[in-house]
Amino acid sequence: MKNWKNKLVTLSLLGTTILGGFVPNTAFAQEELPAQVQAIKDAGVFRVGIKEDVPHFGFLNPDTTEHEGFEIDLAKLIAEEITGSADNIEFTGVTPKTRGPLLDNGEVDAVIATFTITPERKETYNFTEPYFVDEVGFLVRTEDGITDFAGLEGKTIGVPQSATTKDLVQAEADAQGVTVKFSELATYPELKTALTSKRIDAMSVDKSILAGYVDDNNQILDIGFSPQEYGIATKLSNDELHNYLNELINGWLEDGTLAELLETNGVQASSSEGE
Repeated sequence: MKNWKNKLVTLSLLGTTILGGFVPNTAFAQEELPAQVQAIKDAGVFRVGIKEDVPHFGFLNPDTTEHEGFEIDLAKLIAEEITGSADNIEFTGVTPKTRGPLLDNGEVDAVIATFTITPERKETYNFTEPYFVDEVGFLVRTEDGITDFAGLEGKTIGVPQSATTKDLVQAEADAQGVTVKFSELATYPELKTALTSKRIDAMSVDKSILAGYVDDNNQILDIGFSPQEYGIATKLSNDELHNYLNELINGWLEDGTLAELLETNGVQASSSEGE
């Protein structure tokens, strides 16, 4: 794989502006679009599955009723490339449980929703090169005094349904000789509520997601494991669209566009990158 870590974190900021400061950069700009991409352009809308409960990545702001975050801006940038306008976009909120079926049913063209790339998932969907790498962590109540993995002995860990988190936490617990229990819930807000109400002892998911749920009564443990690579997912049959999106991601990794999007949305690169 390319040394994309350095490309991702190097802030080669751009001078010309669209979409609040970002410039499209694609080898397809002056060429005929592939048929699957042309179909989206002809339809006049890029349909994207996004998260609505992950601050800084994909979030539906209740005050403004607007979608915001790094992945929202990335989706808009793609819409700009394909249709000529970042406004030609249709968002559908997804969870780890629903994002796959929405792709399967053709209700969305792509999913940009903290979707972790795994060998098993690559048998079912196309994934672009990673646009972000994170690691699994824990959000715990500060009053409980938990500081490390050993402190989770006998505790109940809240994890999202249909995500990779449960298996990853179990594997790490086995490696460290720690016994844990699990509670699987559908959404991140439900997990946070369960933590606050003491129905679970820790909330576990990728650290970038946990960061959106930190408050005065909890903290993210200073540990992390199992690097998670996020990619844009499309149907296996949509090879032309996949190749087009992959070209965009590689170009934006090269020229610093993704790094600027991350910085604008207050997202920091994980310390696990490149490991």
